[in-house]
Amino acid sequence: MRRLYSFFLGIVLIILLLWGITNQLEAKNTKGTTDKLVIYNWGDYIDPELLTDFTKETGIQVDYQTFDSNEAMYTKIKQGGTTYDLAVPSEYMISKMREEDMLLKLDKSKIQGLENIDPQFMGLSFDEKNDYSIPYFWGTLGIVYNTTMVQTPPKEWEDLWSDEYRDNIMLIDGVREVMGFGLQSLGYSLNSKETNQIEETAEHLYNLTPNVKAIVADEIKGYMIQDAAAIAVSFSGEASEMLDGNENLRYVVPSKGSNLWFDNMVIPRTAKNIDGAHAFISFMLRPENALRNAEYVGYSTPIPEAKAMLDQETQNDEAFYPSAKTMMNMEVYDNLGPEMLGLYNDLYLQFKMYRK
Repeated sequence: MRRLYSFFLGIVLIILLLWGITNQLEAKNTKGTTDKLVIYNWGDYIDPELLTDFTKETGIQVDYQTFDSNEAMYTKIKQGGTTYDLAVPSEYMISKMREEDMLLKLDKSKIQGLENIDPQFMGLSFDEKNDYSIPYFWGTLGIVYNTTMVQTPPKEWEDLWSDEYRDNIMLIDGVREVMGFGLQSLGYSLNSKETNQIEETAEHLYNLTPNVKAIVADEIKGYMIQDAAAIAVSFSGEASEMLDGNENLRYVVPSKGSNLWFDNMVIPRTAKNIDGAHAFISFMLRPENALRNAEYVGYSTPIPEAKAMLDQETQNDEAFYPSAKTMMNMEVYDNLGPEMLGLYNDLYLQFKMYRK
């Protein structure tokens, strides 16, 4: 009987031992999950060395994934499957995600460096108290042109329709961007909800198609650097890289009006590493890190101390840091709502198909 008791006691001890080992493994796996931060950002939109330094400082491994449009980012997060701890959408998409309860409210007690941000980039209409988003970069939409390939440099959106530019314009592939400059070329708001204005703009864009050489995404930089086209409509940061790669290129922001955009850091509601996301936001708000990021990416920093450390030529370049007068004519994208955005999308798709 005593042997039988010892036998069962041995089995119990083995079970307890195995249970303990299992719990340790589960704890280790759990720890591995919390020590990883999944970031969802635009392509080529951060200095990769900053990610390495963040990991060295915090011990948090970064899984950095990219998207090429706000709509693609929204769809991926909405569908679930992949859990993202931090994302970088634009202003109108932040508004949309807030309305659909897709974002977590930030715990500002866990964020250091909020005082480093220029007040003019805080409290904007898409997040009036910055409860859900913190500025990352800002910039403009404008026109890049090659001085050796055009006789008359374009200055305003309506200039793009000139016969001089036939089959020589590249457009960034974005519904709000193309429909927006189309609307502004006719004197309308890029946030117009007037159906007649939007349809008139679509017809006007059809007239632009003889001048359009291609509609592309990130590769637009390489094409312009290689003199593949005379003109491009693109973002200021993309333009900065183009100008660095080709001394004949110039960038102009239409003085009558253009898009002033903001990309902000947000935490999706499905995030797992919430503390890590707050830590990363704090890390990016340090002036020295904001400076490194601005120098690498080429977009405008919302951190005045970082801007002050840029070279004087960049600080004084109104194409990338526009004057107050130019800023007055700029418009920020509004959330148009699903019905109106659907109309924009449909007409833009028809424009892309029409030019083929």
